[in-house]
Amino acid sequence: MRVLVINGSPKAKNSNSYQLTKAFIKGTKWDDVETVEITHQQIGGCLGCYSCWNKTPGQCVISDDMPAILNQLVNADVVIWSFPLYYFGVPGNLKNLIDRQLPLNLPFMSNSKSGGHPSRYDLSKQKYIVVSTCGFWTNKGNYEAVEAMFDRFYGKNNYLKIFCGQGELFKINELERRTATYLNLVEKAGNEYAISKVSEETLRRLNEPLYPQKTYEKMADASWGIAADNQEPSDNSLTFTTQMATLYQPDGKERVLEFYYSDIDKTYQILLDKNGSKVISKDFKKYTSRIETPFTVWQAIARNEISGQEALFNHQYRVLGDFEIMINWDQLFGDDIQPVVSEKQRKKTNMLCLLLPWIIIWTAIAIDVRIGSIIGIISATAVPLLWLKYQAVIFEQVSLPIIAGVALATLLGGDLSIWLSLSYGAFGLIWLIGSFTKLPLTAYYSSNDYGEKKAFNNPLFIITNRILTASWGVLYLFTAFWTYGLIKIGWASYSGLINSLCPLLMGLFTKWFQKWYPAHLARGRK
Repeated sequence: MRVLVINGSPKAKNSNSYQLTKAFIKGTKWDDVETVEITHQQIGGCLGCYSCWNKTPGQCVISDDMPAILNQLVNADVVIWSFPLYYFGVPGNLKNLIDRQLPLNLPFMSNSKSGGHPSRYDLSKQKYIVVSTCGFWTNKGNYEAVEAMFDRFYGKNNYLKIFCGQGELFKINELERRTATYLNLVEKAGNEYAISKVSEETLRRLNEPLYPQKTYEKMADASWGIAADNQEPSDNSLTFTTQMATLYQPDGKERVLEFYYSDIDKTYQILLDKNGSKVISKDFKKYTSRIETPFTVWQAIARNEISGQEALFNHQYRVLGDFEIMINWDQLFGDDIQPVVSEKQRKKTNMLCLLLPWIIIWTAIAIDVRIGSIIGIISATAVPLLWLKYQAVIFEQVSLPIIAGVALATLLGGDLSIWLSLSYGAFGLIWLIGSFTKLPLTAYYSSNDYGEKKAFNNPLFIITNRILTASWGVLYLFTAFWTYGLIKIGWASYSGLINSLCPLLMGLFTKWFQKWYPAHLARGRK
């Protein structure tokens, strides 16, 4: 399979459109690929002398690089036209090449309805692909002239076209996660094309804009580095902040997010409300959250060169004021589009799967040993039913045989003070061991409120949950000792009251600590 790529971009292989072409070829796994860089070729405009038809048939009188390109065109099995859309058509140098294809045709009139001239060569088995990017938010309505031309050359349904709006985004490193998603889709299209044909679903997704119209147009306007009101050049940091602000996805809350770039001594505020965002560089308002960071560090975070969470944990920048915006950063300013998964498909964890059987056995046995023990065994065997709806966690699986064993021991006449105390101790050990595992026990459950699996890469999230898991473990180990002692001295009723009150207070502490500790670390000096 001989493949010829006609790269019509003046930027050659540095062009945005060529990124798509490379991704497509990667997907096809074609290895015999030649590329003609138009910008590096000498291709003059057609003289309209028609010597290639009557004086030197099939040969152009102009002495430049075009004859060699014509030979490549004739011998290719697949021709890929790759170019940017600048002014609603193909770039000028590429148009010269297209016009200079005249020697490939015979001068005689064809019998087709639209007229034209027959080909000098048998190119009936040749395949054609057209790949292009443009700077508009959508490809729709902007490629009419291009489509009309290639429809005329090859027939409306006889070539594959990949037209991508928002093409300028492919050169912005900070948006690589989003553009990489699109390039992966182009690669998939190449793979499908090599096997048979590109699926309708893939074509549909290729025609979807990378970002909504308003988001992209704000981003594109900011990228020029000039102010819209006076067209004066703007500071690079202002351009960067403005583009970042366009990614904001309103959540109904009003905030003032302030950035202080310490290495260049620049301050900007992003006003966030239910309608979107606005960047200001003077007349500042009282901030809700303030991020103090070197500009170079924040740029590196935006380009995914360093982890934002790790940079915060290592005090490369700090956060003042409300820390909630940092916890929900990916939801508010995320630039990658996640696959849509319905609630029925996505299983979340639920701490009730862990706590419920323990609570049942402690409560039921305290009321009636025999009946409570039976209920405890039933609850332990029923928990797997909850896993049909919720994601199972290893600590839940470890708990079930322990609960069933305690219930069975008390049912067979075991000393209640011993077995009840041992159950508290076992529960405490599960938590304590869970504070030393790669993911602390509470992290499995609290991640539901902090971006799910994304939270596992956040050192602040992990260390906070490690401390909380250990705290709960220590609490229940102590609970085992005082429960045994209180039952032995006849104060069993007091043990029930204390064992209910302590977890309640610990729950309040947990809720406070989850917010306070990450913010406390984030305010640390660099």
